[in-house]
Amino acid sequence: MDHTLLTQHCSREVRIGREVFGGGEVGWIAGPCAAESYEQMRDAAAALKACGIAVMRGGLYKPRTSPHSFQGLQAGGVDIIRRIKAEFGLAYVSEVVDGASLELLLPYLDAVQVGSRNCMNYALLKLVGRAGKPVILKRGFAMTVDEWLCAAEYLALAGARDIVLCERGIRTVTEVTRFTLDLGALAWLKSQGVLPVIADPSHATGDSSLVVPLARAALAAGADGLMLEVAPCPEQAQCDARQQLSFDQLRALRGTS
Repeated sequence: MDHTLLTQHCSREVRIGREVFGGGEVGWIAGPCAAESYEQMRDAAAALKACGIAVMRGGLYKPRTSPHSFQGLQAGGVDIIRRIKAEFGLAYVSEVVDGASLELLLPYLDAVQVGSRNCMNYALLKLVGRAGKPVILKRGFAMTVDEWLCAAEYLALAGARDIVLCERGIRTVTEVTRFTLDLGALAWLKSQGVLPVIADPSHATGDSSLVVPLARAALAAGADGLMLEVAPCPEQAQCDARQQLSFDQLRALRGTS
């Protein structure tokens, strides 16, 4: 496939807030799977800042497998993002799911996330590519690497120049973990030097006890950074409670990465 725009026009280093992805150091993005309340996000932001992490995540729009699962605060959570950014000075990353959510969230985001389920939503990719913000493009869990790069090419064709690929696991025959973190693909992408690539071991494993080992493995494979789910009270989270790290687990990983 033709990836001319990625190789000729896109950045090899992408800055989101004070974090740089692709510059030789490990970039960090962390925060709750979903923003559920101001208090939850305040506690998480304080912990991230104390750990030296400058980019926070926290979804307002949550595409879930079941329609009965928590779908996020959506428009009702925008003021939470605004307050957290003003109080803690953190950059913020969140997923958009359509043109309306992009328009609503864009003024408050330092980078736009396209999630796994929307990685082949080409109409959305075109909109995000025109938005003028860095983009984190998660791999679809049934996509080949070439299909993933073609999705990035859609972003680039629409105007995006700061694109970060995020390996978040693919569906395989294993039932031990939620998905399989494709470290081979990550290492291959690093060897090509086309775009920065980070790993999301939280979604790959679905199990907080496995997140830290897989995070270390991703860094050993050459990942430019990590996207991690961490919450004040993981067991009480309305979204993906089993895979979110505690603050103590995050501090331990930061100390050994």
